[in-house]
Amino acid sequence: MRKRPILVVNFGSQYVQLIARRVRELGVYSEIVHWDTPLEELLEKEPYGFIFSGGPASVYTEDAPLPPPEIYDLGIPILGICYGLQVLAHQLGGKVEKSDRQEYGRARLRIVKRDAVFEGIPDEFDVWMSHADRVSLLPPGFETLAISDNSPHAVIADRSRKFYGFQFHPEVVHTSYGKELLANFIYKICGAQRNWEMGDFISEKIEEIRKTVGNSHVIAALSGGVDSTVASVLVHKAVGDRLHCFFIDHGLLRLGEREEVESYLRSLGLPLQVVDASRLFLTRLKGVEDPEEKRRIVGNTFIEVFEREAKKVEGAEFLLQGTLYPDVVESAGIKGSAKIKTHHNVGGLPERMHLKLLEPFRELFKDEVRQIGRLLRIPEEILGRHPFPGPGLAIRIIGEVNEEDLNILRRADAIFIEELKKQGFYNRVWQAFTVLLPIRSVGVMGDVRTYEKVIALRAVESTDGMTADWYRFPPDFLDHVMRRIINEVRGVGRVVYDISSKPPSTIEWE
Repeated sequence: MRKRPILVVNFGSQYVQLIARRVRELGVYSEIVHWDTPLEELLEKEPYGFIFSGGPASVYTEDAPLPPPEIYDLGIPILGICYGLQVLAHQLGGKVEKSDRQEYGRARLRIVKRDAVFEGIPDEFDVWMSHADRVSLLPPGFETLAISDNSPHAVIADRSRKFYGFQFHPEVVHTSYGKELLANFIYKICGAQRNWEMGDFISEKIEEIRKTVGNSHVIAALSGGVDSTVASVLVHKAVGDRLHCFFIDHGLLRLGEREEVESYLRSLGLPLQVVDASRLFLTRLKGVEDPEEKRRIVGNTFIEVFEREAKKVEGAEFLLQGTLYPDVVESAGIKGSAKIKTHHNVGGLPERMHLKLLEPFRELFKDEVRQIGRLLRIPEEILGRHPFPGPGLAIRIIGEVNEEDLNILRRADAIFIEELKKQGFYNRVWQAFTVLLPIRSVGVMGDVRTYEKVIALRAVESTDGMTADWYRFPPDFLDHVMRRIINEVRGVGRVVYDISSKPPSTIEWE
């Protein structure tokens, strides 16, 4: 059944999918379209409304992305967010210019004119700003509904045409009442009807997989993480015994992980074969220090091994991967977004690949995949596993990867995770792990001078992996973990705790 969407027009924002996801959370189907999509294609979708995303450009530059002006004559409501607000102002006769004072981070919004878009929302609340330009002259027909200290037109509207602009980002968790603002626009301004549930996604995706795969067989790139596990269970429901799961041991796993993963994957009834390719991966990583090169090597070798295994399966034409949206964004898979780093299942593929990719979760976030897993009745202890990167410990050893350092990192990481679970912190954090730094530090053990390696602990809170903040452990917990690692892991003489947030840092170090 075709669903009327809210169309999110992408101007290059890193948060464009987050906007679409928020709309779906509110119960309305959403799609992302590029700013240069022809109007006839947009109208074919019969949208309830448009949301213009943010973006890195300035509307007054020669190459700024702008939609066709005719979009404003369609009689369809529009909400512009950040750059999207400036697009509205610029194209409809207002003026946008570089601000004397940039505005990044938390700001206080004050409503000066009440409107349906503010229903159920107080007169003042915190919002999240991220802009260097601002509207200096409103277009004809627009009025200011809210202001902040540095934005005299923080919320603007042409109520008669149902055009609204937010200078801040309602889609991020840092904005108070962000979901309520979006809900008011979607339901009260656009008049949308509820038409989206995660259960719908499952049934529709199963049907889509069946049509895509046909009578072919699928090779599953099964890592044992949440994403690939849930993806495999979903595809197994779609194609049955034409799914062939291979768990590749690349020699970059955590302590005891191969045995643990093999056990629970078999408990899910998935057809599984374990392939030990650790010697091949470690040989190719020898002498490599650059993180991008390490990711490329691991990604290319992964595909090579799967292609080799695929030759043993008659009719295999598809490679299943648990790619998520943050992987796509950070690898610049969204037109106009900046590349942060290459992910093994997005940017590390060789130019000539003999299998077609099947990525059912490419437009979902981690917590949405967990929701799907619960609907598929996958046990919570599997769904609650922390994210683990495809390149494994290769990108948690800063510098060259070797067996000695892998063993040090495995033991330190096992202690950290063991204590997190023992003291009730594991399920409170989004992701936790250790990193082996490429430095040594002077110490004293038993009155003897030491010069040993340094381990960094990393633990973050997040809801979707797009933004994250460091977890505030009690000092006694960190002290206990530090003492266990130094006392039990030979070769480590110092432990530090990473308190960087994302942004500006990424969650992983490489």
